[in-house]
Amino acid sequence: MADIRSERKDRSRERILASAGSLMRRKGISGASVSEVMGGAGMTVGGFYAHFPSKQALVAEALRNTMRKSRALMASAAGEVKGADWLRAAVRSYLSRSHRDHPESGCPLPANLGEIARADPAVREVLAGEMADMTGELASHLEEEGIADPKGEALAMMATMVGGLALSRALRGNALSDEVLQACRRHIDNSLSAAG
Repeated sequence: MADIRSERKDRSRERILASAGSLMRRKGISGASVSEVMGGAGMTVGGFYAHFPSKQALVAEALRNTMRKSRALMASAAGEVKGADWLRAAVRSYLSRSHRDHPESGCPLPANLGEIARADPAVREVLAGEMADMTGELASHLEEEGIADPKGEALAMMATMVGGLALSRALRGNALSDEVLQACRRHIDNSLSAAG
């Protein structure tokens, strides 16, 4: 009986995290109120504290989950190729119209960076850890290409990708939105070509 209760609690927690992740990516941290998160999970607000001690704890866990999913989506888009081919495929997927137009299922950073900068230190620690993993994956492919400073290049690549996607979303509905995506992809591609 305890196992069933534990499994039910785990499933409820996953629903809460999924709802929080989707809301945070669409509306930002402040737009993902506890009541909306719980409503999206099909639960009442009263059950929130059985799963998380605070909204900041929920934000930290949702950020971790959504960043890992984003990294997995990039890796899936790149497939089995390596090096610069992997990077180009990952960048095309990240800086795409589909990613721009569907923030609820993509990377949480473009919608949340400003708020994360003012968030609880635990949330910023999650960001630092997940960014280290994400840039580490990019750097491993850059290293395969013989790039002298793979970590630095990976950080610059991530900044270009996140900033480009955020700006493109802000310009959605304007022709400049697509131009931003194309310019960022081209810039990264040119950097890879010059280094290779």
